[in-house]
Amino acid sequence: MTDRKVYIRPIAFAESPQSEEGEAVRLAGAMVWASRFAVIVREGGRVLSRQRVAVNEVPKALAALPADLGAAAERQWSNLRKAHAPLSVALTNGDARTIRLDQPQVMGILNMTPDSFSDGGQFLDDGTIAADHAFAMVEAGAAIIDVGGESTRPGAAAVWEGDELRRVVPMVERLAAMGTAISIDTRRPAVMEAALTAGAHILNDVSALRYDPRSLELAAASGAPVVLMHAPGKADDLHSGAAFHDVALDVFDWLEARRDACVAAGIAADRIVLDPGFGFGLSLAENLALFNALPLFHALGQPLLVGVSRKRMIGALANEAPAHQRLGGSLALAVKAMDAGAHILRVHDVPETVQAVRVWRGLRDAALTAFSQMPG
Repeated sequence: MTDRKVYIRPIAFAESPQSEEGEAVRLAGAMVWASRFAVIVREGGRVLSRQRVAVNEVPKALAALPADLGAAAERQWSNLRKAHAPLSVALTNGDARTIRLDQPQVMGILNMTPDSFSDGGQFLDDGTIAADHAFAMVEAGAAIIDVGGESTRPGAAAVWEGDELRRVVPMVERLAAMGTAISIDTRRPAVMEAALTAGAHILNDVSALRYDPRSLELAAASGAPVVLMHAPGKADDLHSGAAFHDVALDVFDWLEARRDACVAAGIAADRIVLDPGFGFGLSLAENLALFNALPLFHALGQPLLVGVSRKRMIGALANEAPAHQRLGGSLALAVKAMDAGAHILRVHDVPETVQAVRVWRGLRDAALTAFSQMPG
């Protein structure tokens, strides 16, 4: 049985479909249009062919592929043009919150930890400072607040489950009472279950539900949206063991396999969001290559979450700036992610990122209307 695989990677983009006289497709329902694509075939980690094609040439290129690759290629081509339905979450007061995925959304980070790389310990009081910070992020435009009680930075010590519960559950309850859309950043099923009971809506697991086998069953039974993040290591050491032939294609294969395993376990495909996992076990060169390949991941057919706020790669490129001085780099990467069609941006600096999102969207809206106002 061959391990030959095909990938369709967008490689050229347009500010609007009109600028290419209709010869561009909207990527994953985002405000991004692609006009050229690379159709890549590889086997055993080695690229066998790479053909560059325009939109109108894609059907012919796919038809010419070997028979064993045709179905996968057609599926990817369909996925690239797929518009994702909004994420709908039920609030504790009985109302529903709709998180649209046809424009970038901001997820605000709330670390209830003493040792997170950026803001560890900043919000560990009686909950008042943390709640005020969360409310400020919502007021600034965050669509989701991501609550975490365990640091996943390299070398961080594992947290006792009881401590994690004590850190996050009271905060989830306070945020739920405020009518906030909440994700719980955890890899432990007991914490997932307690947070969902307290009012959380989304499961955000950096181990992609691998840390504890019970997580899959719980996630499937809950019906909650799930964020699956790539990490090269095993569930208890996510940063170790990275070895790539091609980091973008290897991460693509990993996420595809993990998504399929979760669907087989009963998690609805339309409730799965994918995160390429920047900073987890990757070198600077690998992080940069993966980021430049972001549009490729739309071929998997799931919404994309990008979490790179204040991460080490920014410091490595900016004179070793400490985490709290990486706003400029974080915003540069946020804009790059939006240009690639990312649906959710997970960030520390919400007001600044929301402002960047609004300006970016204004430019996109202007590009869409510009051609309709031209004479002739």
